[in-house]
Amino acid sequence: MKALVLFSGGLDSSTCLAIAVKKHSKENVIALSISYGQKHDKEIQAAKRIAEYYGVPLKTLDLAFIFADSYCSLLQGSGKDIPKESYASQLAETNGKPVSTYVPFRNGLFLSSAASIALSNDCGIIYYGAHSDDAAGNAYPDCSEGFNNAMNEAIFIGSGEQLKIEAPFVTKTKADIVKLGTELGVPYELSWSCYEGGDKPCGICGTCRDRIKAFEANGLVDPLMKGD
Repeated sequence: MKALVLFSGGLDSSTCLAIAVKKHSKENVIALSISYGQKHDKEIQAAKRIAEYYGVPLKTLDLAFIFADSYCSLLQGSGKDIPKESYASQLAETNGKPVSTYVPFRNGLFLSSAASIALSNDCGIIYYGAHSDDAAGNAYPDCSEGFNNAMNEAIFIGSGEQLKIEAPFVTKTKADIVKLGTELGVPYELSWSCYEGGDKPCGICGTCRDRIKAFEANGLVDPLMKGD
């Protein structure tokens, strides 16, 4: 079976790519990297490096115009600063709404687009890296198990039962992902997760904090933070 991996170049999707390559072999795997108007292209650069590392083709898609009216702090058109607090601290101020770095229904749009591309390339499965830490507290509701199950059913039915979603981490933590990825030899030194586009990760945005803690939980140091 051929597989398509939604691939941002970050820690979670890089581990997904490693799983897909191991299970299906690189000849049967396609990576899909989607631009959505983010403030920097560091993750796109990382996606290219890691796809090259695994020897899989990388398709790109630009959906930035869909989010042109969004005030999400990750996007170029937003005047908001990217928060430097933990997700828990941010959620304490949102009254149950997603955090400011939530891109409106991004995973729904990405998965729908990926379904069309997957079917056109004879793929029977889509992998993506949603995990329970991102879904916690409604920070990113489109990373939740309920969302995944609903999208999986819609894509399976809508594809004439030809295509399904595999979210191997949807009930797991980022620490679990690092543990598995380390066992698989994922080149995390080539990945990029930080919401900022500096020479090195900022270390204090929500995703940096979660990434650092995930490595620490495994008795490791994030390779991108070594030397700090």
